[in-house]
Amino acid sequence: MDLFEYMRSTNMERESPLAARLRPTTLDEVVGQKHIIGKDKLLYRAIKADKISSIIFYGPPGTGKTTLAKVIANTTSAEFTQINATVAGKKDMEEVVAKAKELQGMYGKKTILFIDEIHRFNKGQQDYLLPFVEDGTIVLIGATTENPYFEVNGALISRSIIFELKPLEKEDIKSLIERAVYDKDKGMGAYDAVIETDAEEFLAELSGGDARHALNAVELGIMTTERSEDGKIHLTLAVAQECIQKRVIKYDKTGDNHYDTISAFIKSMRGSDADAAVYYLAKMLYAGESVTFIARRMLICAAEDVGNADPQALQVAVSASLAVERVGMPEAQIILAQAAAYIACAPKSNSACNAIFDAMQAVKETGNLPVPIHLQDAHYKGAAKLGHGTGYKYAHDYPNHYVEQQYLPYELSGREFYKPSGNGYEVKIKEHMKRIKEEAKKTDEA
Repeated sequence: MDLFEYMRSTNMERESPLAARLRPTTLDEVVGQKHIIGKDKLLYRAIKADKISSIIFYGPPGTGKTTLAKVIANTTSAEFTQINATVAGKKDMEEVVAKAKELQGMYGKKTILFIDEIHRFNKGQQDYLLPFVEDGTIVLIGATTENPYFEVNGALISRSIIFELKPLEKEDIKSLIERAVYDKDKGMGAYDAVIETDAEEFLAELSGGDARHALNAVELGIMTTERSEDGKIHLTLAVAQECIQKRVIKYDKTGDNHYDTISAFIKSMRGSDADAAVYYLAKMLYAGESVTFIARRMLICAAEDVGNADPQALQVAVSASLAVERVGMPEAQIILAQAAAYIACAPKSNSACNAIFDAMQAVKETGNLPVPIHLQDAHYKGAAKLGHGTGYKYAHDYPNHYVEQQYLPYELSGREFYKPSGNGYEVKIKEHMKRIKEEAKKTDEA
């Protein structure tokens, strides 16, 4: 590299975005993702030993997919080549493969091909890579924000290890923000800026686990804020709000406002007010509340307040809970809104909730009552000698698959715990139970 090339590369590095400048070059500099790069984890050991096989990094934006690829590039002895699937075509891949074959044949050197946004490649482009991954001509590292099991060729998936990256924790984002503000080598420490605690908390919260989002706001704040009388650039809460274009909502995740809002959300769904439910949902999402926390509360509401008046409500809530984990924000807000509106509009019943509470109280009061002998297990040798299972009536042998017999402990005979309401599907449950019991009684009398 001559002097002009050195100066050009140095200037480009200085002018590159803050998020790019702060990108780690070694494993020890990487923040977060300890579930895959902890010192006892497979990926950490593989990178350290330079024994990387084909892998796919999957996770939301700003969680470190490209960062980990760059770390591998800096630690491997293999040739490292990068292409982006949004702009690369088959010709680019042919050139990579040709060079990889040459390096392998002449020098015995491996080639690692990093493909960013690999899900953007069509099936034909992915198929082209397959034989070269399979014969070891290239080691593939793919990065994608989409679920690879849906978007990447199944044959490539079977030859790769999938590593799922999670949104960074709030404390991880805060450490990156501080590095960005005060680091004089890679960060913006030379600008002599300081960030106030509430501004740091706000940016870490609102970034949603996306490091790039937080760092872009820090960079914008420092570059556009005038120096104060003390000669420093102060990143205040007001500056942070302006840079991220979001107002602070009074919402402390550990304080009263947090509990008041989630309480109002639940009570609005229970009270069949979909408008209020969606409003409180929006308030929580805007303030950066965890989508998984919201989804868990909806699961409880679907069982506790809707119950068997609409059994589908719990299924909707379960599906929403799984979906938001796969999709993440901002699209998760749509899924949560659909589920919240469904639960709010569903017929309500707390009969199942009351049933378990009453049953728990009965157990507490009566202790360990014996199971009626005809219901006891009769599948082991010697059970018949003890009389276990004797006299049991198999329900499917009777009309309507129902037969009257003692199921509760005798001491609780006639006790009712589950009392279906007169709402929704529980009307059918109540009618069904009444009909089969009446018909069984007529049969006995006959």
